[in-house]
Amino acid sequence: MMYTLSLWIFGLLLIDPTGVLGLHHFPENYVMAKRGNSVTLTCNTNFDGPFTWKFAANTVDEAEEIEDFNTIYKQVGKNLIVSDVDSPALGEYSCWSGEERLSSTFLLVEAEEGNNFDSLMKCWAKSYDCTFSCNWAKGLYTAVRLGLGDDCSEGRKSCHWVNSSGQHLNGGFQFELSHSLSPYAEETNMLVLTAEAIINHNILRRTKRFYLRDIIQPESPQIVNCQEMEQELNVTIDPPSTWSSPHSFFSLEHEIQYKLKDDGSPSVLIPKKISMLRVRSRDPLVLSNWSQWTPWKNVTY
Repeated sequence: MMYTLSLWIFGLLLIDPTGVLGLHHFPENYVMAKRGNSVTLTCNTNFDGPFTWKFAANTVDEAEEIEDFNTIYKQVGKNLIVSDVDSPALGEYSCWSGEERLSSTFLLVEAEEGNNFDSLMKCWAKSYDCTFSCNWAKGLYTAVRLGLGDDCSEGRKSCHWVNSSGQHLNGGFQFELSHSLSPYAEETNMLVLTAEAIINHNILRRTKRFYLRDIIQPESPQIVNCQEMEQELNVTIDPPSTWSSPHSFFSLEHEIQYKLKDDGSPSVLIPKKISMLRVRSRDPLVLSNWSQWTPWKNVTY
């Protein structure tokens, strides 16, 4: 049985600060290591014949064999030990039998402490139903994915990752996630949300724990009618269509802001003669985030 260590590295033609040359998806197989540590890669195959290890970065140039590979790499059976992990050694490693690729894996380095997690990602739920949304802020990251539960926070293969459902208007990533919490039961368990993000060959992994009630933010309510009474204005407001039902159980409180016909300044009181008003809502039981304001509505008599 013979294995050949033939490692190739491609020279860097262009350093792209936007990460365009980096990974735009999560590889099916990858290993994350700390910078400066050693890591073991495995040729995942049942093939018993001779095979060759190869390495390629994400850029193209004439291939040059690494002359000092014995100081960086050591092969033990089907394993390849990479010592002193750093940028030149990051990328895709594959094992080959002739022209047949047997398996491959990416070697990525753990990203150093960067931006605060809360500044990178914001999550909110329109209601207590089984879904919530998250946005990952625009930045240099080229691939992001999220996962719920301990399987994801502990990096298990059984984790069900959710990829971005598209790009956010501001250039970031957006996600729709599902949970199994009952909207009618008292919330005792926190959601465990793990995010992984890639920039070039660096991978960031962060975990955040929170209650669903902490991210509740209703959509804007609906101003149905404004009826003039003797001494006041009666405003009829309906919950947003996305809010949990029945509304007798999932109540909302509303805040009305208006402009006087004479001076146009906002006020917390509601006199009879106003020119415009708008409304926002929140869950009064958990003091959730306020919804966005409705557009200003003209009041006519």
